[in-house]
Amino acid sequence: MKRANWLILSSVLAAFAIAPIAYGGPIQTPLASAVTVTGSSGGAQSSQCGFISDTPSQVVVVSQPTPLRFKVVQGAGQPTLRISGPVNQCAMAEGSSGGTIEIPGVWQPGTYSVFVGDRAQGSYPYTLSISPE
Repeated sequence: MKRANWLILSSVLAAFAIAPIAYGGPIQTPLASAVTVTGSSGGAQSSQCGFISDTPSQVVVVSQPTPLRFKVVQGAGQPTLRISGPVNQCAMAEGSSGGTIEIPGVWQPGTYSVFVGDRAQGSYPYTLSISPE
């Protein structure tokens, strides 16, 4: 009986360990250091910025004009980065970028939803970092 319980517990823990983080909870500026989130790109929702999830990868609340750099690194697929809010941005990885997308800038106050998508509706592991400039 104890062995069966241990097997169930270890299976549950393993599932949580490999499950992607789809949403890290809202972050607020100013940032003292970079915030990094991992997950799986893409989703069922078609947009002008590829296929994205209904749920953002991250939400960022900007309290005052803030210089930030949004960076996505994805080893496979055709990644896209969509930022929706007071200022909307969309960027797609180029063939020579190695799956890296960066959107730097000074972001105006407001709430921004960040989506990591894929042009071909694929789903691939990514790392999203949001850092102060």
